[in-house]
Amino acid sequence: MIRILGADDVEAFKRIRLEALRMEPAAFASSFEDWAELADEEWRRRLLADAVFLAFDGEEPVAIMGLIRQRASKMAHRATIVMVYVRRDKRGTGLARALLDHLVNHARQQGIRQLELTASAENPAAIGFYRNAGFVQAGLVPGSVMEGGREIDDVIMVRRITQ
Repeated sequence: MIRILGADDVEAFKRIRLEALRMEPAAFASSFEDWAELADEEWRRRLLADAVFLAFDGEEPVAIMGLIRQRASKMAHRATIVMVYVRRDKRGTGLARALLDHLVNHARQQGIRQLELTASAENPAAIGFYRNAGFVQAGLVPGSVMEGGREIDDVIMVRRITQ
């Protein structure tokens, strides 16, 4: 089951977000420590500020994908995909694509016309997944993330989702 989260879902959000940061630290700009220290009210604020989608296996959250819409009126047709994570044992099952399709449908309903994201240049699996889902590379941010004293580039990808 995939659904958008609400105010009562803070614990599920917290569980899968911290798991993602712990299991795949190189995949995210934030660290586990950045989020682990947040007060419950900040978790709730972040959950409700934008759309967060979770995939569940029964009651257990197993994948997450967030959508941050641009706030400026002339840019409100654009949104950024963030926090993408699928538990290892669920990868290759089509769950990531189902989660992305859910997010895209929601974005279209909200009048969003363009989705944007960044993926680590050192993560060819993610880049390939997004290419297969219709994203194209729009640029590169050199040295975007510092990981273990190394600068890692980010690939900027974009997908138009006009009706």
